[in-house]
Amino acid sequence: MTLATYACSDSTCHGRLYPDYVNIIRSPFQRDRDRLVHSSAFRRLDGKTQVFAYHEGKNYRTRLTHSIEVAQITRTICKKLNLNEELGEAIALAHDLGHPPFGHAGERGLNNSMKKFGGFDHNINSLKIMTKLERHYPEFDGLNLTWETIEGTVKHNGPIKKVSDSYLKEYNKIFDLDLKNFSSLESQVASFADDIAYNNHDIDDGFRAGFFSIEDLKSLPFIATIIDKFDSQNPNCADSIRIYAITRNMIADMVFDLLENTQRNIKKNNIKTAADVRRQQSFTADFSTQMHEKIRQLHFFLSKHFYTHTSVARMDMKSQKIVEDLFNAFMNDYKILPMEVREGISSTTKDEDLAECICTYIANMTDMMAVDEHKKLFDASYRF
Repeated sequence: MTLATYACSDSTCHGRLYPDYVNIIRSPFQRDRDRLVHSSAFRRLDGKTQVFAYHEGKNYRTRLTHSIEVAQITRTICKKLNLNEELGEAIALAHDLGHPPFGHAGERGLNNSMKKFGGFDHNINSLKIMTKLERHYPEFDGLNLTWETIEGTVKHNGPIKKVSDSYLKEYNKIFDLDLKNFSSLESQVASFADDIAYNNHDIDDGFRAGFFSIEDLKSLPFIATIIDKFDSQNPNCADSIRIYAITRNMIADMVFDLLENTQRNIKKNNIKTAADVRRQQSFTADFSTQMHEKIRQLHFFLSKHFYTHTSVARMDMKSQKIVEDLFNAFMNDYKILPMEVREGISSTTKDEDLAECICTYIANMTDMMAVDEHKKLFDASYRF
């Protein structure tokens, strides 16, 4: 496939921080994708909450299945726009690597715990995983990914005008990520594919949990249109089939809207090169105003019926408490940390360094690892 002039080409790849050989079989971005798929952090996503705790059952999404769905949608859109599919896929697979256990509840717990040490941001943790925490090679720490994959992952939500995180600040000095400008179009597509994936799998998961019905969903006019058309063509279908009709049509509507509006923006702004994309004052890839309004209405519905449901709220409360309990316990006595984690820590270690070590340890746990660790520390009946 011939890439568009505004795509990130393999031949113009900015390279890697550490010298590496050229692979005659795989492109630089294919190698990035493969390194991410083979990483420990990527495998751990299978045990991390999306909305429901992973052990809840009923085939609810995890961070891993979510990331795969985002990658699939990203590739579809990149192919249609003649963008670099491999780069888009790599960024999509990397975008949630840094999420802590228990989803956003776990992130709130870590951010609260780290408040006086600069807070916690899962995007920065993704950067740490890619560039430091994964150790596969004798010559360097991290996965030694290309500039484009690291830059696209760090900036997939937009430019970073003010850099407050110390790790990002130091890393940017040695491998300048052009933080003040937008990321590649491949990265932007991955960001909106993330929105498409989670909006629609949350409809599916919330319905399967029994939090709302098809009739409830029909209170949204755009979903009512989808289901009325489906019912007229397929009368008497079970709700378990009708929900698939809703999600696949919604995904298609969002994908086509993103494609059309992005192509419109490319033409309107006379975008010819990848550098043109980065110099824009707003996202080049974006939904239309009409689709943004539909998504706003959908978010309102899901917030009312799903995200604030009693069972989800209680799970979030317990999850956040587990994370905060662990952090506080380890800060109060570093000697209860596993030996391999406390290597280099002593009674003279600065609080900020100890907090950073503890935060990294907790952030890279799965849900069940965090639950088990909490039981070991706080359940008196737990048998060692």
